[in-house]
Amino acid sequence: MIFHEIKVHYERQTGEENPGKVKEIYLIDGAVNFSDAENCLMTELKPFIFGDCEVQSCKRSQFFEVFPNEEGAYWYKARVEMITIDGEKETRKSVPVLVQANMLDDAVFALKQAMNSYDCELISIAKTPIVDILHAVH
Repeated sequence: MIFHEIKVHYERQTGEENPGKVKEIYLIDGAVNFSDAENCLMTELKPFIFGDCEVQSCKRSQFFEVFPNEEGAYWYKARVEMITIDGEKETRKSVPVLVQANMLDDAVFALKQAMNSYDCELISIAKTPIVDILHAVH
């Protein structure tokens, strides 16, 4: 799965206080190009922006699989080693996976549950600064 990863810096209402500057990262699914991804993000953020808004970077990110969980507050990026056996030859390929959860333990559990049909090994997992995955509408 290929996404556009956008880092944005803008002023946002941060509670009852005055607007504060935030730096956030979003993944855009289904965008045709970088402009399409930026337009999708700006459409979503428009009601929350007070003042300046700057897209700091936009790049492509690829994940083998994404496991969303609406109850999860954070996105965790895992590195999973896929194991395939062809005859007597064993091949290992490391792939990135995203899983949404509230805590690291929940993310590991959800990932193991979701990947149980694969012959794989969890190499690493870490919390990411990704705020959300948005879907481009065409």
